[in-house]
Amino acid sequence: MKEDLRIGFVGVGRMGGNMARRLKEAGFHLTAIFDIQHHAARSLAAELGVEAVRTPALIAESSSVVVTVVADDASMREIFAEDNPDSLLPNARNRLFINCATITPQVQIHVAQAVERHGGFCLEACMAGSITQARQGTLYLMCGGRPTVLAMARPVLGAIGQTVRHIGPVGEAAKVKALVNMVMNSNTAGLAEGLGLGAALDIDLTLLREVFAQTGAASRVLETDGEDMQQRAHECYFSAVHAAKDSAIALALAEQVGLPLPVAQATLDQYRRLIASGKGALDKSAVAERTFKGRQEPLP
Repeated sequence: MKEDLRIGFVGVGRMGGNMARRLKEAGFHLTAIFDIQHHAARSLAAELGVEAVRTPALIAESSSVVVTVVADDASMREIFAEDNPDSLLPNARNRLFINCATITPQVQIHVAQAVERHGGFCLEACMAGSITQARQGTLYLMCGGRPTVLAMARPVLGAIGQTVRHIGPVGEAAKVKALVNMVMNSNTAGLAEGLGLGAALDIDLTLLREVFAQTGAASRVLETDGEDMQQRAHECYFSAVHAAKDSAIALALAEQVGLPLPVAQATLDQYRRLIASGKGALDKSAVAERTFKGRQEPLP
């Protein structure tokens, strides 16, 4: 069945590019890719032996399945704009769109309705995982959409995700993903404070991380970010900018239902300060740069 699918990508940054590599390696037919960073698209296209095209419309024209991995609401609205002949929608009929970006539920719903009006099919497939999982095909995918559309997407989802979970209608997966990242970001900020205080108290941080791992302070974030915080190694897997965006989505949802979330708000404030200091492109682990004493000097 995968031989019958023609897959195009819109957005081939860290996550999208590695998802494309994974699908190519798994034997799927990749047709074309588009990214606003044209040099990145051309480089990946040459690597994978596919075409880098000038507009999203050309992706939909040549593909039966379009995977989108864009940065935010504005980017998503742009590639699905109904008044733009270069968007995906003019060629949406009978196409399946798998939308993997972390964006607001409202925009996921807006896009799905637009795609359906143009005769296409739409599924949100919100990702939990990082670059490594995207490359290995072991992402955790939270899906929102009609069960029949999920069934259509299963061959592709099964190649990029270790777990594929149907959350509900379009928009519901976006809510769950926002909460996942809100909690993850708060855990990251809390870990940074714990390690920062440990350093200020002259506690050996390797020992402290080992104790954390064996007690109630254990977390997935400790596994992925603890050593990086200690070593000031903040190579980007999930940027501070994206952490702030996702926590802001969750806080907006909380505001809609009248629920104050002081921990999530404090975390967002920390990430916004980090971004304001010029470190937004670093990994989210760089929030430790705001909690360790003496880290105002440049990173090594």
